[in-house]
Amino acid sequence: MIYATEIVRLDGLFLVASMDDQNQADVQEMKQQARQILKKLTRTSEPRASLEGKKHTMHYLLNDQLCFIAITERAYPKKLAQTYLADICREFETSYPRTAYLDPHLRPYTYAEFDRYIERSRKTYQDTRATDNLGRLNDELKDVAQVMTKNIEDLLYRGDSLEKMGDMSSRLREDSAKYKRAAVRINWERMLENWGIWAALLLFMGAMIYVWFIR
Repeated sequence: MIYATEIVRLDGLFLVASMDDQNQADVQEMKQQARQILKKLTRTSEPRASLEGKKHTMHYLLNDQLCFIAITERAYPKKLAQTYLADICREFETSYPRTAYLDPHLRPYTYAEFDRYIERSRKTYQDTRATDNLGRLNDELKDVAQVMTKNIEDLLYRGDSLEKMGDMSSRLREDSAKYKRAAVRINWERMLENWGIWAALLLFMGAMIYVWFIR
């Protein structure tokens, strides 16, 4: 389950914060820890990671001086959470101009209305049928390297770093390209499933017209 979603600039300005489904004390604690982690993130930090707490996980995605955050139950699939954040990121950066959301004079929560899109997406990613469909793509990527995972207490209290690791970052870029290719292939498969019969019928009719009237 996805409990909360936030969009924050790396300078600490909150642009969007979704409403929680449940006001659980441990979720609120995780959100407080997430704010401490945000202070450690820079442009050289690992671009995506999952930070595990006792009951929940904080997933983040860095892109263009923005940090997209999702807090989920610990059992929620990491790759699915990252797919969710990638969708949120793509929609936000398509909906608003870069010069606007990076404006140094911007006020907190200026884009609160974007929460409507977040809520719709969250319901989709929590719907069993949707996660089954997205799971199909995950099954195609079993050889993909794991999303960088750390224990949140190690980061907060033991001084672990979130700086990029060369090998990991390189693999993530390769995995991203593979992910896109797999997504394109699945989209083509779905299109063929939906339109394949009609395409075959049109080809057959075209062949018959050619045989009877043109030859």
